[in-house]
Amino acid sequence: MANKVFFTPGPAQLYPTFEQHLQSAVREQIGSISHRSRQFRSIYGHTDEQLRALLGIPASHAILFTGSATEVWERALQNGSEKESFHLVNGSFSKRFYEFATELGRTAHKQEVPFGAGFDGSGVQIPASAELVCLTHNETSGGVSMQVADMHSLRKKHPEALFVVDMVSSAPYPDLDYSLIDSAFFSVQKGFGLPAGLGVWIVNEKFLRKAEELKAKGRYTGTHHSLPTLWKNAKSFETPATPNVLGIYLLGQVAADMNRTGISAIRRQTDERAERIYRAVSESDQLEVFVKNPAHRSATVIVAGTRGSAPALMERWKAQNTVVGSGYGSHKEKQIRIANFPANTDEQIEGLLTAIGQLQGSD
Repeated sequence: MANKVFFTPGPAQLYPTFEQHLQSAVREQIGSISHRSRQFRSIYGHTDEQLRALLGIPASHAILFTGSATEVWERALQNGSEKESFHLVNGSFSKRFYEFATELGRTAHKQEVPFGAGFDGSGVQIPASAELVCLTHNETSGGVSMQVADMHSLRKKHPEALFVVDMVSSAPYPDLDYSLIDSAFFSVQKGFGLPAGLGVWIVNEKFLRKAEELKAKGRYTGTHHSLPTLWKNAKSFETPATPNVLGIYLLGQVAADMNRTGISAIRRQTDERAERIYRAVSESDQLEVFVKNPAHRSATVIVAGTRGSAPALMERWKAQNTVVGSGYGSHKEKQIRIANFPANTDEQIEGLLTAIGQLQGSD
């Protein structure tokens, strides 16, 4: 029986070297070591080193580990805002980030556009009172991306606020300037091609100072996983509580593999593949590109409307061992989502393009 090929937006196709790294982890008994051991500190240090090289993360920023990216929504809001946050909302995940803020008792401002639409920096109005500006680089539900240059431009206009970027379904693709971005985060089951269960929080000293100020005021910033506690432990490559040691090890190994390929090559490949997938979808008489503005189209999650039943199409492709994601929420019946992550090989991409092409003229 042939293995299925996953173009799902997370959990996604496992990275080609995942199995060999997992076997190494088993041989080295990584799953049983203490998070206070020298061996774990070495693992954390290696993963930290590889992620810094891959993403261009400077020494001013710490690399912290959480249980998920969803956890970072809460941690960032607790540690980066006392009263007010601002959110750009254009889909289910950016909306949920906003809702977290309201649930935590913040006055949460939002600028919202319809599902499938995006934001240009010039049209964004951030209140001067907002302490934390929450941006989503890639809205996974609708396949909409915000230009990195627009994020940088907004930060330059609002230097006092903290800027945090959700890059859950796009990392390692976005080329963020961390001298302008105070915090960013992702989870490993998407662009890094690993099993779920690990979030990565990149955060700078300015963000830490805000958290320390809030803590000094008696504001709740978390217990074991408050930013000051996470930061203090990270200085010695440790964590406050037992983390996903295996996940951290595997992330370091895959990041090292990506560094051998080179981040410029990965980004160029992502762009080239995205262009081919969008072209194939636009040329199909059974599919249509959902995001109408080319400048707002995601390079890593392509959303297509279907002429017929999306679930039926997905089942047909699944029988051919090609697995794509369903439309999100109320869009399940009429949309599919196609992930374009580094784990997929050129051969697998060709197979996907063939499958799209074969829809021509079908019922």
